[in-house]
Amino acid sequence: MPDFNDLTLLPFCVGLTLLGLIGSWFAWRRRGLAAGTRGVAWSLLPVSLYLTGLLELVWDVVRSSVSWVTHLIFSPTVWAGVALFGVSVVLYVVSGVARGRSGNQKAQKKPASPAGELTATGPTPASATTAKAAKPSKGKAKQPESSEFDEIEDILKRHGIN
Repeated sequence: MPDFNDLTLLPFCVGLTLLGLIGSWFAWRRRGLAAGTRGVAWSLLPVSLYLTGLLELVWDVVRSSVSWVTHLIFSPTVWAGVALFGVSVVLYVVSGVARGRSGNQKAQKKPASPAGELTATGPTPASATTAKAAKPSKGKAKQPESSEFDEIEDILKRHGIN
């Protein structure tokens, strides 16, 4: 592959910029100020990349990428690495699915221990289970909501809003 050569790229970048500026002038005349300004912005990029040294960086990235792809295609060692990478991704996804399923099974298989029975966390008091069963949670939750709505409706009616 050819090396990065400053002497050939400077005239090339200046030529691209000049062509872009000419095209931008025509775009400005035909389509207006916004199109011309956008063309000038794109036209100045080749020279700015050259002057900041980023053009050499872009050149090195492209050259390295092409070299890597060429090496990838013809190397069985690299293909073995790609295969192992694929296997590791598949195993990671499968472990996530298995982890999600095992969490659901634990929640479903957990038996409810009767009152007073000794469990791993200790005995549950008999009064705790009867107290839970005695309190209806749905009815109690609806009462504060309805009273709040009633208050809101009263306020709206006082202000003449229906």
